This record gives sequence, C-alpha cells and structure tokens, in this order.
Amino acid sequence: MSASQLETRLSHHLDLTFAERDALRWLERRERSYPAGTLIFHEGEAIENLYIVGSGWLHSSVTLRDGDRQILRFYFIGDITTTLSVAWQHSAATLQAVSDTTLFEIPKAHFGDLFRKHPRLGALLFAISASEQVSIGDRLTSISKTDGFTRIATLLLDIRSRLRVVDNLEGSAFELPLTQKDIGDAVGLTKTHVNRSLKALEATGLVERDGRVVRITDVDRLATLVDFRDRHAVIATDWLPAVGAAVSPVLEKVT
Repeated sequence: MSASQLETRLSHHLDLTFAERDALRWLERRERSYPAGTLIFHEGEAIENLYIVGSGWLHSSVTLRDGDRQILRFYFIGDITTTLSVAWQHSAATLQAVSDTTLFEIPKAHFGDLFRKHPRLGALLFAISASEQVSIGDRLTSISKTDGFTRIATLLLDIRSRLRVVDNLEGSAFELPLTQKDIGDAVGLTKTHVNRSLKALEATGLVERDGRVVRITDVDRLATLVDFRDRHAVIATDWLPAVGAAVSPVLEKVT
C-alpha cells in the first residue's frame, strides 16, 4: 500500500512504526474531489468530519462585519483541515478550494480513536497544531506591526517552509495559485498595495515571479531582512510517549 499524505507529513518529524503507518493509511479511505473555487462548507455550518488534504490548496476564512473576508490560514498536501472547529459541532470558518483539490473525509470519532490507540501520533499532531498556531500568531504580529513588504515576504517564506514539509518541496521555487486578493485577505492589504509590495520585493532581487511560479533567490537573507522564524521545519519529539504507551503509571495509581 502506498504512503498516505498524512503519513508522509508526520514521517518528516518521526520514524513511524508499521502499526502507526497502517492507522494513518486507514484514515484515507473516503476520497472526494472538488474543482478550484468550490466552497467545501461555510462558516457556522454543522460539521461532523475532519479532512486530510490529498492534493491541491485550500484556505479557511471568516466574513467580517462589512462583508469583507479575512483568510486565516492555507492548507496544503498532508494537512488536516477543520481542526479550528474540532471543539464544536459547527465550522468556525469557511473552507474553500484554491485549486483543484482532493480531500479524505474523516469522521471525528475515527480521529478520536487515533489518539486513543496511538497516543504517540496524537501527541505529534498536537505539537504540529501548536506550531501552526504560533505561525498564525507570527502572521498576526506581522499584520499589525509591519509594512506590506514585510507582510508578503513573511507569507511567502511561511508557505515555502510548509511546502518543504508536506510536499517535499526542493529548492526555493514553488507555484503560487493565489490571486492578489487572496494574498491581500491573508495579510490585511488591498490588491493595489499587494501589487506594489510584490514589485518592491522583486526590486530587491530576493523574489522572482514567472506567472504563478515564485522563486526566493536567497531564503536566508530574506528571512533575516523581515525577521522570519521557520516554525515548521523542526518539531520537538523527545517528549512524545513511547511506542505502544497507554495509560501512565501515575494515572494508573490514581485510578
């Protein structure tokens, strides 16, 4: 059986056992495809499933009081969507396909079983989720405290960092299927300001564009220039429970 997308992503951080790999592959049984632009579900809509991204890009967003949109995050291959909504029975955000997309549908109960039967996987997923929340916090800080040049550079560096983990991206070039409005809605800029900031980035020679392909010519230099911190490349795993771990001795004594 071929590797699952989630398996590939988690394997970046941890050597998985055969049982763990089988458990992840079992999750990817209910496949659904959506063309670019499809609204998978709306903010506030009742949901009972999580979704693993098998292919394509998506974003989640909320609608503001004035009818405008704020993009919260992007999803790529191997990501689990709707984790922002796992605490409720409804979606906290609207999920939309940016490009043609394949999703694997996972009932919440099956996801819960993964945590119960494979606590090491559950702990790793928790750690990855924590790193993503910190990354979102970095973007929020960038939006509130920096100019358009820095906001967009930070977004591009963050996308590149995540693609290196989930899509085995080599080098510093990647396809960016986002419109200028998408970028603006993610970093709090108008399309005009996005266009101006992209041109300013290109003028430095640190970013090149050829249609939808973006190339960062010197990742380290650009990261230093905008004080970017890579939150995705390395996740600490030394604290994870051992393989086959169940209830801790401390909890057993309590019970």
